[in-house]
Amino acid sequence: MTPEHTAAADHPLDPLSPDEIESAYGILTGERELGDSSLCIKIELAEPPKDALAAYDDGGDVPDRRARIVIRDGNERRTIEAVVSLDEDAVVSWEHVEGAQPSIAIEEFIACEETVKENEEWRAALERRGIENTDRAMVDPWSVGHEFVPEDVDRSKRLAHGLTFLRPSEDDGDEGYAKPVTGVHTFVDLDRMEVVKVVDYGPPDEDDPLPPEGMAYREDDVDLREDLTAYNVEQPDGPSWSVDGHELEWQGWHMRVGWTQREGLVLYDIGYEDDGEVRSIVDRASCAEMSVPYGTIDINDRFKNAMDVGEYNIGRLAKSLTNGCDCLGYMHYWDAVMNTAGGEANVLENAICLHEEDNGTLWERSDWRTESDEVRRRRRLVVSFVAAVGNYDYIFNWYFYQDASMEVEVRLTGIDSVSAVGPDEDPSGYGELVAPQLNGPIHQHFFNFRLDMNVDDGPNELYRVENQQVPAGPDGLDPMGEANDRTHNPGGNAFYAAREKLASEEAAKELIDPLKGRYWQVVNPEAENRLGKPTGYRLMPGGNVEAAMQDDSSVMERSGFIKYHLWATPFREDERYPAGRYPNQHPGGAGLPAWTEADRNLEEDLVLWYTLGVNHVTRPEDWPILPVQVYSFKLQPVNFFEESPAIDVPPQHAIEGQDVPGHGAGGCGTEADADDD
Repeated sequence: MTPEHTAAADHPLDPLSPDEIESAYGILTGERELGDSSLCIKIELAEPPKDALAAYDDGGDVPDRRARIVIRDGNERRTIEAVVSLDEDAVVSWEHVEGAQPSIAIEEFIACEETVKENEEWRAALERRGIENTDRAMVDPWSVGHEFVPEDVDRSKRLAHGLTFLRPSEDDGDEGYAKPVTGVHTFVDLDRMEVVKVVDYGPPDEDDPLPPEGMAYREDDVDLREDLTAYNVEQPDGPSWSVDGHELEWQGWHMRVGWTQREGLVLYDIGYEDDGEVRSIVDRASCAEMSVPYGTIDINDRFKNAMDVGEYNIGRLAKSLTNGCDCLGYMHYWDAVMNTAGGEANVLENAICLHEEDNGTLWERSDWRTESDEVRRRRRLVVSFVAAVGNYDYIFNWYFYQDASMEVEVRLTGIDSVSAVGPDEDPSGYGELVAPQLNGPIHQHFFNFRLDMNVDDGPNELYRVENQQVPAGPDGLDPMGEANDRTHNPGGNAFYAAREKLASEEAAKELIDPLKGRYWQVVNPEAENRLGKPTGYRLMPGGNVEAAMQDDSSVMERSGFIKYHLWATPFREDERYPAGRYPNQHPGGAGLPAWTEADRNLEEDLVLWYTLGVNHVTRPEDWPILPVQVYSFKLQPVNFFEESPAIDVPPQHAIEGQDVPGHGAGGCGTEADADDD
């Protein structure tokens, strides 16, 4: 029986409700025969096309409410992508995606581990290492990629690559990562849920097959420091934001908060209110793909390259957040509504956290002549979620500031992916010892963020801006020479910000260049500020790293988006993921590398793709839990406003309702004014 669709969304971009998810699956199964072995990989909102959203915003009809459903039919070994109309109670499209492997479902992870632990060949491999109690083992299923699948294993099958670890007891979890059973590789057919091959390269040392030490990081297992006093964040008058369903407003910012199983947090319709008008900046923003390639030549680790968004559904791996732990202060949470492999709704409570936090000084001016000063504290809004992907934990923070800038930040923490080495082995270079006989292989993390730009409702153009030196000119470096044009630089000190328009996809493929101060600016040539300059926002890179793999490597073939830090494309409804729709087991070439071969013109609806890279050379200080490694980039207004949008932020004493400003406790204001009072 098909559940009745009763829940009406407040907005066409609101995520599907639990009722809508179960209704969509009921409609699909009512019209189509899926088979007993089929898995419902995901049910998500089929976002309305842009023209339908624009018509709705102009007072037109509400777009048809639709769900996109991905099914894996294990019996037939095929992947189905369907679209269901919730308004019409009908399947409106049904596509067999030839050769595609959808992302691995959590239910498959669980069943894969159980399947491996029942396999006699796997048990024998552990027994050869002196492990009699295999119940203490844990098996992490990795995606198999493409190139590193054994030659005698059929790559067309739906596969997982199981790595084994040994827990201290059956009740312990993560502690097993301290004792990797290195050398044992188990390949599982997920459609049939059976082991197809066990490869045993042997332990790194016959006498010492496992690292000697365990790991301790839980509260009850560590001697905690006792000299830390309480730090509480209180907002007795409540927060400064306003939330209505999925609509969020704060300090001029307006946006809609959404969610997909694949990407996790998605932000829509990001704009800033200026003189009573909400001006558009970004239509849609998300982390669209990840790639985590390992650089070692060791046969036990070189295959690793997790694409956590497309292969694992990073949103499905999100955790429920808690006040005082993941977030601090006054909170608002949104639940994430997803689905089980059986098509039922699965609600993850508190998946998205919203809070404000103090962030140091916003601006300050101290006048030595009058001995007065003005200081403003910087506050930022944080919209965040956390995903636990196997051993790693990723924290995604989207920051919004009172100067109309925004920052996208990723924090890496959790447990390093490790392997065992012999007592006298030093992997230095390709890895580093994090504990005795425990190697943390060198690797990189790449996060690709898709930013569907729409500065002042478009059209938008893209420019590269970087420092440019000026030739010395006819007078050389004579400091008394007279410069009479932009090419005359007698002192040798002149430089300027060179702007070059990037009008095509090929031209926009760029790496960062911090030595030249390179950034990229998106402008609206049809909108000007009072100085006659086109309004815009600039993308300011932070720390980053170049992909270290060779161009013809499997990593670069499958994760081609990591070759450049910046890509730009004209908007297309079906170009959503930089490594393609189905990267799992894909040989490569899909997504950005394929789309940009056409070298299309960018002078229309512009999409930026920014790749944020992290180089991770491990160290003992990473063990047992990696202290957060922080990387980010920013979007800042350029000629978007008439003056600083942060000039009207009140001083602290005005916010707190104090009568007398000054330099005393709680006061930040003009000392001269305090004397006058």
